This record gives sequence, structure tokens and C-alpha cells, in this order.
Amino acid sequence: QVQLVESGGGLVQAGGSLRLSCAASGRTFSNYVMGWFRQPLGKEREFVAAINWRGSSTAYLDSVKGRFTISRDNAKNTGYLQMNSLKPEDTAVYYCAARELTYFNAYDAPRYRFDYWGQGTQFTVSS
Repeated sequence: QVQLVESGGGLVQAGGSLRLSCAASGRTFSNYVMGWFRQPLGKEREFVAAINWRGSSTAYLDSVKGRFTISRDNAKNTGYLQMNSLKPEDTAVYYCAARELTYFNAYDAPRYRFDYWGQGTQFTVSS
């Protein structure tokens, strides 16, 4: 079992930046692919980004490429989502997720079935 806790949500102006954190506990975090998802109010949850266990390969939703950066620090059992040039349409509840995988394919990552989820953190981008 892996427990995930997101933090870093809040209110930010359009064009601003924010970093979300995902603290993991339980089993060895470094064995897991980590992902970030988001769910805008009234919409379905969507994939945002994923990173392999080593932190050397990533995948992104097209609309966040070049603005968001996913990273991880296995020594701290923590993952991050750095978000820059924020837009109002980025407003959502953001969730981190994990799945024990030793391989990673950036093309398939958006369709990975993640086993563990955090409770989510809300942030709002004001225009």
C-alpha cells in the first residue's frame, strides 16, 4: 500500500506559477510510476502528467506541455508538479496517483491504470 497526500493548492492569478507536492508513504516510492490528474468542476478527470520511477522519462497532456513539469525526489518520497503560465482553464482539483511499474512508455502512460490516489488538492486560477 502507498498513501499519497497532495499539497500546494490555492488561488493564483492567470500567468502565475504554482507547485504541487505529493508526499508518499508506505512502500518504496521509487518502485512506482507517479502521475498527476485533474478534474475541473463538472467534468471528468483527465490525465495531466506522469513520470517513471527513475525520473528520467515523462509524459504530458498536450495542453500543458511547455508549461507544466513533473518531477520526483525518491529520497524524499515526494513528487512534484511545477505549473507555470497558468490559465483559468487549469482550475481543477488535482490528484496524484501511483502504480508499481518498472517500465514506462510515454505514449501509453496516459492510459495507465493507477492503483493509488491522493485525496486531491484544489487550486483556482483567476483571470
